[in-house]
Amino acid sequence: MNWVVAILLSAFFLGIYDLCTKHAVRANAVTPVLFFSTLTGASVWIILLLVQIFYPGILPHSLVTDSLTLKQHLQLLLKSGIVAASWIGTYYALKHLPLSLGAPIRAMSPLLTLFGAILILGERPSWLETVGTLTTLGSFVGLSIAGAQEGVHFHRNKWVGFLLIGTLFGAVSSLYDKYLFTTLNFSVPTVQCWFQIYLLVFFAPFALGWKLRLWKRNEFRWRWSVPFIALSLLVADYLYFSALRHPDALVAIVMSLRRASTLVAFAGGLYFFHEVNGWKKLPAVIGILVGIVLTLLG
Repeated sequence: MNWVVAILLSAFFLGIYDLCTKHAVRANAVTPVLFFSTLTGASVWIILLLVQIFYPGILPHSLVTDSLTLKQHLQLLLKSGIVAASWIGTYYALKHLPLSLGAPIRAMSPLLTLFGAILILGERPSWLETVGTLTTLGSFVGLSIAGAQEGVHFHRNKWVGFLLIGTLFGAVSSLYDKYLFTTLNFSVPTVQCWFQIYLLVFFAPFALGWKLRLWKRNEFRWRWSVPFIALSLLVADYLYFSALRHPDALVAIVMSLRRASTLVAFAGGLYFFHEVNGWKKLPAVIGILVGIVLTLLG
């Protein structure tokens, strides 16, 4: 599959993931949502691992994981730790913020990835990429103005801060993904399998602490959107990782294209959750996407 097609399909499923996440955490306890959605994703890969062990040769190569050294396991454990930090920030933020604000803010991650790609990976932006970056930043300011009309003041709302921190860790994860695939030559199923399993290791202690009421917490209500968080992300990540492995795919461009998921999440937030001031936010959302497109054309 062409890497551009793969990343656009990934963006669609990432938008579905955002909608499922918002539905699952809205007026709900976040910790068990994180645990059960992660358990779903890890269970899929544990089953595939068992099939690979007891029925070798039955799985297609695209689902077969490689054997790893201790060092390689630690490298994937680090990947899971970075993602866990990102998810804690974004899940709690999306619980308290409208998705029509949260999704565009998360779309800022390509900018952070681009800066990281310039500083760490030596990628060099063209003048169009620079214009795209400035357009996105300007649109972000416009989005903050629209958010203030809903009482969400970006400079003093702690959930916006949580979302920005989560987005920053997401950008770090993207840079690390490129390193795993192009420098260390990990296969897609190997990264996805152990990344999911180690995420469960990170979230299980928090889920146990929540269950034992070690801190003040909200009650948990089961929703079918919880497992679909993991299932939509499994598809989105598999396509995303496959695109990253392509030698012509710059990580900054891949991340920019992936944030087309904002359109899916923004439209879904207005339609399913009846969020207000949608039309006032639309110009800023379009501006962010225009910035992403300019980055791509560069």
